[in-house]
Amino acid sequence: MSIAEIRGVWLTTTDSKVLRSKQRIAEAMDFLAETGFNVVFPVVWNKAVTLYPSQTMQQTFGVGIDPMCFGRDPLEEVVVEARRVGLKVIPWFEYGFASSYNLNGGMLLQKKPEWAARDCNGNLLKKNGFEWLNALDSQVQEFLLNLVLEVANNYDVDGIQGDDRLPALPCEGGYDEETITRYRQQFQKNPPQNPKDLQWLKWRADILTEFLARLYREVKAVNPNLLVSIAPNIYDWAFKEYLQDSPTWLKRGLVDIIHPQIYRRDFRSYQAIADKLVSQQFTNKTLPKLAPGILMKLGSYCISPEYLVQAVEYNRQIGIQGEVFFFYEGLRENNNALAKVLRNGPYAKSALFPTLSDLSGSDVSNKRSSSILQSLGRFFRNL
Repeated sequence: MSIAEIRGVWLTTTDSKVLRSKQRIAEAMDFLAETGFNVVFPVVWNKAVTLYPSQTMQQTFGVGIDPMCFGRDPLEEVVVEARRVGLKVIPWFEYGFASSYNLNGGMLLQKKPEWAARDCNGNLLKKNGFEWLNALDSQVQEFLLNLVLEVANNYDVDGIQGDDRLPALPCEGGYDEETITRYRQQFQKNPPQNPKDLQWLKWRADILTEFLARLYREVKAVNPNLLVSIAPNIYDWAFKEYLQDSPTWLKRGLVDIIHPQIYRRDFRSYQAIADKLVSQQFTNKTLPKLAPGILMKLGSYCISPEYLVQAVEYNRQIGIQGEVFFFYEGLRENNNALAKVLRNGPYAKSALFPTLSDLSGSDVSNKRSSSILQSLGRFFRNL
């Protein structure tokens, strides 16, 4: 009997040349299919430019595509080559509501200064090097939604993906005039100066949740089979720092698959967070939607083969049917060492990508009970 698992990988433009040519894309898709993957998440919105010809960007900012891709459509190339080898494609809007990285707002805010997010001192909102658009502003939301819907309408994709910047806003934001006025109308007072005041966090997070609800509705109106995938940071850190209320998203059915970024550099830390997700944040019904993000490579860091296998095997032990790796180039290092580890180990048997009904949690309670029983059995045997 064939198994259903989410086996995914992110394709970036940062530290990677895979999206630079059709030939490289074709080679990558062959390689991923051979390794046992079944879904790719290619970046399509990064550094304030798109990796597909965008009417929205052309009309709003006069830049229709990343200048490095002029004359090409990398997203279309990924779709064609992925389809050829049977891989699913879920385009990833990596930049989300960010405007620029250490560029004082960059091109987007140069053209649309009124779209800037503001901190409590009225300065352009900046956190960890990123400057931000005001994710609470209806025009900004419309702009992002239009980017997503362009892709949903114009490409043969299997879904769309947001991440730790979509929907998100650093908690220090929300002090622009429009948001202050909106808050004042509702509560007859100004927002708290403390950005981490719980009621103020929740009020702003709820605005982002409503945006996600609209995005989910409108994507499903294009095609009910399109998956809405989000790779948020881990709750509740993500709620306090970036207004990402993922338990509410799950409860309201606003995500089809979710990839919390368990980007830890040792297995014990990974295990602790995975346990917490399964025991505290997911139910029998929502567990099939969970396929955590695993950090494979970042800068000089590369996951060890032992940790890689442990993480995948542990996921299955506790009832998690999949994972997504950040990012593709990690598989290619040291003569494809980590790809070989997956192909000869946890990904040796091929797996189908789950259907929408698999993801909606119909028969998971049985799977979960049996995986818990198996884990208990192993635990007692090892005593």
